[in-house]
Amino acid sequence: QVQLVESGGGLVQPGGSLRLSCAASGSIFRFYGMGWYRQAPGKQRELVASITGGGFTNFGVTNYADSVKGRFAIFRDNAKNTGYLQMNSLKPEDTAVYYCHLRDTGYWGQGTQVTVSS
Repeated sequence: QVQLVESGGGLVQPGGSLRLSCAASGSIFRFYGMGWYRQAPGKQRELVASITGGGFTNFGVTNYADSVKGRFAIFRDNAKNTGYLQMNSLKPEDTAVYYCHLRDTGYWGQGTQVTVSS
């Protein structure tokens, strides 16, 4: 059983920054890619950013939704079993509950609220 615990959400003004963390229990974290998703009220959950895991040849390859390219950065620290989402130049439309997910598994975090408002 793996638990994913997000932290770092909160209220921030437009143009501000936040760093989300996703701490994983157990020892499988490094073998899987991870993704950050978000869901705004009345909208479907969407993939914001992802990073590969596992083997040496494609480890750490990142991918971003067009809406966050150049503003968000996903990275991971396998020694700490933790993934991160650095969010800069935040906009009101980034307001959502953000979830981390170990890709190709059924493991999701509980979500952390990000609100961008003046």
